Amino acid sequence: MKQSRRQFVRTLFIASEAAIASRFLPVNLLAESLPPDARTRALNFVVIGDWGRRGENDQQDVSLQMGKTAHDIGARFIISVGDNFYEDGVSSVDDVQWHESFEDVYTTPSLQVPWYVILGNHDYHWNCDAQIEYSKKSPRWTMPARYYQQSHQIDKDTTADFFYLDTTPMLKIYYNPLFEENTEAQVKTQNVPGQIAWFKAALAASKAQWKIVIGHHPIYSGGEHGDSHELIKNILPLIQEYGVQAYFCGHDHDLQHLMAGDINLFISGAGSQVRPTFKTSHTKFAKASSGITAVSLASDAMDIRMIDDKGTLLYTTRVLRNSVSAQPVPA
Repeated sequence: MKQSRRQFVRTLFIASEAAIASRFLPVNLLAESLPPDARTRALNFVVIGDWGRRGENDQQDVSLQMGKTAHDIGARFIISVGDNFYEDGVSSVDDVQWHESFEDVYTTPSLQVPWYVILGNHDYHWNCDAQIEYSKKSPRWTMPARYYQQSHQIDKDTTADFFYLDTTPMLKIYYNPLFEENTEAQVKTQNVPGQIAWFKAALAASKAQWKIVIGHHPIYSGGEHGDSHELIKNILPLIQEYGVQAYFCGHDHDLQHLMAGDINLFISGAGSQVRPTFKTSHTKFAKASSGITAVSLASDAMDIRMIDDKGTLLYTTRVLRNSVSAQPVPA
């Protein structure tokens, strides 16, 4: 497709910024903190959330670091944990935001991999189905449904199942017409008991050694929005019952690692804007900083790296597949 002059100038600017930035950033930021064979033998990916602001509010800086990190670890895919387009989602597959907030921002070669995407509450303000339909138009945007499952082979003996949830309709607050405009009409069309029944059946059927759950809203959080009581009641017990090792989400605009008993909870909702965060009884790490989460998933362990928009490695931890808790490692 022929680029407009505006799109061409923006792409040229992004490429120039990336080239300049690479001269001042640490080479192979994650190389020394990951196992020697992690780049080739592990399933490597990046988690980002709450990002679509037409390149503004740190989105561009996060994108540059995200591209460098994805290159350093050899990321196979990106996971977007929702709130993909602010403030009100997209109107159609031809909405200008597809270029201004996605195609013209995440341009580095390392980010031209599959993006596995879920919806956030801001995406529910407008046309959620357009984000599903865009999967047919984009070679990297992947959202086959509002909730779905993906499986990945780590090695010949190890499989990872990822369960992508649509959490907005699960929370009662979005049924209040005074809370967020348009959300009430959108969530009322969704069959929440049906989704939870699907989730339970999918977990029960999974034979994977790793089970990872993706949602937009936190289960527990020290961020602005705090805990999601409906998820504590309806999702957390299933996660605990079926041996899920980790839950990744966004919604709170920060980077956090929390524990719910033996379950690791990672919040990576700092793709473009930051809000204050605080420590709770569940907190292992919390930082009000724009950034991303890099994950290296091997047969027996999952290495987590949280990186800010300047390329600083803020936090690292290792989750053992059969361990009852994560093992913090100094950054």
